[in-house]
Amino acid sequence: MHLDDITGAVLDEAIAIHRELGPCLLESVYEVVLAAALEQRGLRADRQRPITFSFRNIQFEDAFRADLIVEDLVIVELKSVDHLAPVHTKQILTYMRLADVRVGLILNFGAETMRQGIKRVVRDLSPPSSPAIRVNRRS
Repeated sequence: MHLDDITGAVLDEAIAIHRELGPCLLESVYEVVLAAALEQRGLRADRQRPITFSFRNIQFEDAFRADLIVEDLVIVELKSVDHLAPVHTKQILTYMRLADVRVGLILNFGAETMRQGIKRVVRDLSPPSSPAIRVNRRS
């Protein structure tokens, strides 16, 4: 499965869940429901997976926990807040760098609509070969 297929599935499920459950439940509720929905689609979604990294030859076990890591390719950070803050982007970028993951999604279930609560973050990713697929490019 390609990155765009995985992120598309995550976004489709997040939008459907937001429509059905509504905004502002606890993040943990959305995490459980989203992980189950992705698994029903045949995707592996690890919840609260510990991430270990080393710095200056020191190993940091379980340094942080990603809300969801889908297919070992996409980190999904869930929020349930009025508005995303710049620190949320910094947080996921740090997680992505330390976990060596290229694509991250911040999903804010506190937004009025899920479409308003989606932020895709990409680092060090070459553009897709298909011109129909857009990665961090505005139409």
